[in-house]
Amino acid sequence: MSKIMAQKSVRADGARRLAAYLVEEIESGRLHAGHKLPAERELCESFEASRGSVRRVLSNLKEIGLITQAVGSGTFVADNVAELLPATVNRLPEIQVSPAELMAARLLIEPQMPSLIVRHATAADFERMDECLTQSEQAMTIEDFEYWDGELHKVFAIATHNNFFLKVLELANQIRDQGEWGRLKRKSLTPERRKKYEEQHRAMVIALRDRDEVLSRQLVTEHLNQVQLNLFSQS
Repeated sequence: MSKIMAQKSVRADGARRLAAYLVEEIESGRLHAGHKLPAERELCESFEASRGSVRRVLSNLKEIGLITQAVGSGTFVADNVAELLPATVNRLPEIQVSPAELMAARLLIEPQMPSLIVRHATAADFERMDECLTQSEQAMTIEDFEYWDGELHKVFAIATHNNFFLKVLELANQIRDQGEWGRLKRKSLTPERRKKYEEQHRAMVIALRDRDEVLSRQLVTEHLNQVQLNLFSQS
């Protein structure tokens, strides 16, 4: 294994170690209700994980109610964490899904979301989409771009207001945290391709905001086909 590939594998392992550590510490009570977690940068350094992976770990814990986050204040163990444990904490084994399998499934599922988004999306949903667009375009690293890319697709799922799609995208993000996806994404994400993704993302949000189901579905499909082609092409 090359030095570069070894570093990437370690970073993916670091995210898994961070998730396991936080869950174990919260379950045991060593991280008690109201306890403030270290800053993202410190967690990245301590667990040798990328900023995007750390953010996804924290986002997952926030979604199941174990932690809370406040802009400018930090990340804290939730006040009602004792009521949530152990029922909501599931130690899921790593799911062995290849990037090719993930993309094949996404191409079947994600183009179905626009029909619900154009009917049910709220102003708050579109504000969050705009935030994801801005943050991804300003991202200085591949990890940060990948994080906000994943967040945008997650917001699409949320905007369907259908829990099935949200669970599917949560699973997709879990798989994206695995080392093989990150290796392919870094290898394939040239500046030109990133710019194309950003343009496609903005076009999708515009079409969804216009409540244009047909165009939205077409743009989502084109985007996913482009990602699939870039991930697995040899050039």
